[in-house]
Formats: sequence, C-alpha cells, structure tokens
Amino acid sequence: MPPAEPPAALRSARLRVAYRGMKKLLDAQQLEETLRRLGREIAAAAPRDCPLAVVGIRRRGETLARRLMPLLAAAGVRPEHQGALDITLYRDDLTTIGPHAVVRATEIDFDVTGTWLVLVDDVLYTGRSVRAALSALTDLGRARAIRLAVLVDRGLRELPIQPDFVGLRIATTPGNDVRVRLREDDGVDEVVLA
Repeated sequence: MPPAEPPAALRSARLRVAYRGMKKLLDAQQLEETLRRLGREIAAAAPRDCPLAVVGIRRRGETLARRLMPLLAAAGVRPEHQGALDITLYRDDLTTIGPHAVVRATEIDFDVTGTWLVLVDDVLYTGRSVRAALSALTDLGRARAIRLAVLVDRGLRELPIQPDFVGLRIATTPGNDVRVRLREDDGVDEVVLA
C-alpha cells in the first residue's frame, strides 16, 4: 500500500483539478511583489501628520491588510491601527440572502475619527462591497480620509467607486470570476481568472 498523501499535497491536487480552464493572473511570487509595490505606494501617499489605520474587508481583504502591515513598515510608515470589517449587515442585497447571511465580527478597537484610513479588499468589481464598507466605517467615526487599496480591479463598476491603489487591473466580462487564493485561507498564493 502506498504511503498516505500529506494534507497539503491533497489540497494542492484538488486545486489543480479545480483550476482546469482557468488563467493564472498572479503566481505566489508575483502576488508578493504586487503587495510590496502596493505597500510602497501607500507609504508614499500617507500623510505624516495623522495616524494611519489599515482595515481589511472580511475575509481576504483582512488577510491582505495583515500582510501589508510589515510591508508598510519596511517602506518607512508604521500604521498605528489595524482592523477587520464585516460588511454583511450593510449589503444592499441583505434582503435577498436573508437568513443565509453569515455575520462575522468587526474588529476595530480604535476610534477611526481623524485617521488616514486605508480600506483593503481583494477584488473590486461592482463597487457594492466597498459602498457597504464605507457605510460601516462612517458609523464608527469620521476618518480624515479613506483610501481604497485593492489587489485586483476587474472593472465593470455599477457604482461610482474607484480605487486609490491597485495591484492588478484587468478587463473582464460579467461571466468571468476572479479568484484570489491566499495561503492563510486557501493554502496557496495566486490569482486566477475563470
């Protein structure tokens, strides 16, 4: 009997099967380079006269925000605050998803008032998630400014929302699906287009 395959290898094999017909947009190294560039761009734009906060939209935006923290420090800016924002109750389709909505905790243990806040998300598409996040943040206080950083901007906006910092800008169709996979959540770092 052959030895049992380790869990990581099983996960990797399943991902390979699931990704047939997909185009890889970023591999692990490219994703890391993209995050480093985003960190440098954010650091260059951040004012030095007010506290910097980095808040990720749950779920992968939260992971990306955590990854940006040391990259910002390496670029010469030390954020004073970091948090995670759940937007479920602010979604404009909440009545549609109703009892199937999964509400997670918002973890912002600081006053957002007066901060230069960087809101982080993985993929910007219609703009509706960002609109929900902005509503949730303004309920928590009045930031000096809110800047949007996204790993992927896939276009096709339904609301007038544009990112300030973009890792990768791609043209898509409504039938496409951009999938961000992060090692903390998915066991692999990559971005694919289906």
